[in-house]
Amino acid sequence: MTAAAIEVAGLVKTYGETTAVAGVDFSIAPGSVAGLLGGNGAGKTTTIGMIMGLIAPSAGVARVLGADMASRRYDVLHRMNFQSPYVDMPHRLTVRQNLDVFARLYGVADVAGRIARLREELQLGEFLDRPSGKLSAGQKTRVALAKALINEPDVLLLDEPTASLDPDTADWARARLESWRRERGATILLASHNMAEVERLCDRVIMMKQGRVVDDDSPAALLARYGRADLEDVFLDIARGRAGGAP
Repeated sequence: MTAAAIEVAGLVKTYGETTAVAGVDFSIAPGSVAGLLGGNGAGKTTTIGMIMGLIAPSAGVARVLGADMASRRYDVLHRMNFQSPYVDMPHRLTVRQNLDVFARLYGVADVAGRIARLREELQLGEFLDRPSGKLSAGQKTRVALAKALINEPDVLLLDEPTASLDPDTADWARARLESWRRERGATILLASHNMAEVERLCDRVIMMKQGRVVDDDSPAALLARYGRADLEDVFLDIARGRAGGAP
């Protein structure tokens, strides 16, 4: 049996008397795309932080590619990456300089060659030597995706990857992520409030509420279970405690 690409078991995070994550368990198979959904304060970002090894769990374990991220994250960080529109790159550095820095941090062997390939694949040419602080929202999305793929990761963590984008740019970003998954056989964990995006990209949806997993299944199975036509209504049912899809 193939080991899980991402596994969390009994994961807990407390801050004083506040419990952000209250005993979360799930595993994600290699090459799959899982959505991590929940309202604000559900514990998604904290869970992702523990999976990345940035936040130490109060209890439990988060493993990526077999490594305990609290104690052995440096064994696998070069095989992972992260994208979020809420994490900005240094504005004064050009796009090329930023990508060069991240490539070296991830231990990319042929930095110039990798940047050249991403320039063509993600259409970065017209602004590759422009300061990152002078990019449009769509250009920043392309650069953020280039940074996320710079080390050709086996595991990709995404936090609202298309937030605030126009439909055309968002569709372009989703298509690139789908291509990357197919080409690389990569595993993706996606936190998003865009239900259409989740239905398009995800094989499976993990629903969180108040720091706990409250449902976990394929999009089609969730729609059938709650008797809904789209995931947004399922999300609202769970967030509002309407089990079974009551109107």
